[in-house]
Amino acid sequence: MTALFDLTPQVPAATQAAGPRPRYRVAGIDASLTGTGVATLGGTTLITSTGRRKDSIAQRRTRIKGIVDEVLVAIGVVDLAVIEGPSHHSVGGSVWDRAGLWWRIVDRLCAEDIPVAVMPPMSRAKYATGNGAARKAAVMEAARHRYGAVLDNDNEADALVLRAAGLDWLGQPLAEVPAGHRAALAGCQWPDREQVTR
Repeated sequence: MTALFDLTPQVPAATQAAGPRPRYRVAGIDASLTGTGVATLGGTTLITSTGRRKDSIAQRRTRIKGIVDEVLVAIGVVDLAVIEGPSHHSVGGSVWDRAGLWWRIVDRLCAEDIPVAVMPPMSRAKYATGNGAARKAAVMEAARHRYGAVLDNDNEADALVLRAAGLDWLGQPLAEVPAGHRAALAGCQWPDREQVTR
């Protein structure tokens, strides 16, 4: 697990005067067959996995199940999970396996009664950099700079941005984000707020 600097959401002064607010536990998940990034209050982690094109159905199922199990352990108990939506530009490779992994993660989160939000890749990039077409390296640099995070790879950076977006949507941003960046939140699929704040 990569350690991060203090990522405790700061409560605005006006809210503090009105009384204490709940501190939301939000996880960000960047699902991948080879390196799934997960971000929580405790930091970021990378869940790695390898496979081969000639793997059997049983081997592929076991691999996907293993990733899903590790993701659920890594996020622990949370109030909201923000997962990056599928990229519609993905071609070739293991498209079906990636889709299966994504749905298995979402299904397990729902089975655990964890509200799920879906943030499209372009919204994730825009929230981080202000540019929906920004490349992963730019997103990672923006996450390092804005959150003071030590990030070893773009999967963890993406997960941190997803987590930050979820906290921002709940009114507890990790850091101040320009309005143009925050506009990306409108392009996400959020659960009913009552599910999260209950």
